[in-house]
Formats: sequence, C-alpha cells, structure tokens
Amino acid sequence: MTMRSTRSTVTFSNPFTLSGYPGELPAGDYEVLVEEELLQGLSFEAYRRTATYLTVRGRGRHAGRSELRATSDSDLKEALSRDRGANKKNDHSDAALSPQEDET
Repeated sequence: MTMRSTRSTVTFSNPFTLSGYPGELPAGDYEVLVEEELLQGLSFEAYRRTATYLTVRGRGRHAGRSELRATSDSDLKEALSRDRGANKKNDHSDAALSPQEDET
C-alpha cells in the first residue's frame, strides 16, 4: 500500500485545549503531520487520510522532547476555530474601542 506524509504548520494565538488530552497547550506554532494512503482500483490517483498528528514540544523538565499527539482533522479545525473566535472577541472588546462622544 502506498502511503504519503505531509507536514504543515498551524499557529495558535491563545492557549488552547485539544480534545482527548488533559491540560492546556501554550500559544505558538505547531507542526501538523498528516498521513494518507493511496486508494487502489480507481482510474485516478486519490488518497484517504489515515492519521493526523500535532507535534507538541516539551516544557519544563521535558524541554527538548517532542510528542506526536494523534488527533482528528475535525478536532484540530475546532481548536483553531475556537482560537480565531477568541481573537475576534478580543478585537471587539470594550477596552479596544475608542470612547464615544457624548452628543447631549
């Protein structure tokens, strides 16, 4: 069976959680590894995702180590969506808005 792997980087602007894992991960850049297998018997080349991993770098006494955390594409997209939502909420907070003039 023919397999392929692709790597990409995602950026979280805020601390986040990943479904299925305890604790919060810090904001930052994370490498995503996607593994896919070639679908056999088709008249064209097509791949099916078999695994998605998020690379998490160790902190504290685990600094210098990294861990591949298995996740689903949908869980990763949901975490990124929550991060974007938190950014939008912060962009529209009252503290970020200029005071309005009193027209009375």
